[in-house]
Amino acid sequence: MSAEDFRTLYERHVGYVVSGNMKAALADMVQENIPAVFDGVSVPRGAVNAFEIKDVRAEGDRQIGETVYDTPEGVIGLRSIWELHDGQWKAAALENFPAAGATA
Repeated sequence: MSAEDFRTLYERHVGYVVSGNMKAALADMVQENIPAVFDGVSVPRGAVNAFEIKDVRAEGDRQIGETVYDTPEGVIGLRSIWELHDGQWKAAALENFPAAGATA
């Protein structure tokens, strides 16, 4: 997948999160990794006031997306690690990263 194609996929995924469409956001994830992927990770759980995609990059055979979400509960820096599963790119892991004012 080209960097541009992954950016388009990741931007769509972030759009699902921001709009509160958790069904679509979860569909972008490796199903067998849910719910363990959320263990100990702060994620938006409702309204998002603002967001900024900080980075989209390839690391070896994975794709990485990093976004900072401003939520009523605080600022969350969220990194998603995407892997190829059955011919489709899916978010396989989540982790927080430091962001100004982050709650994680």
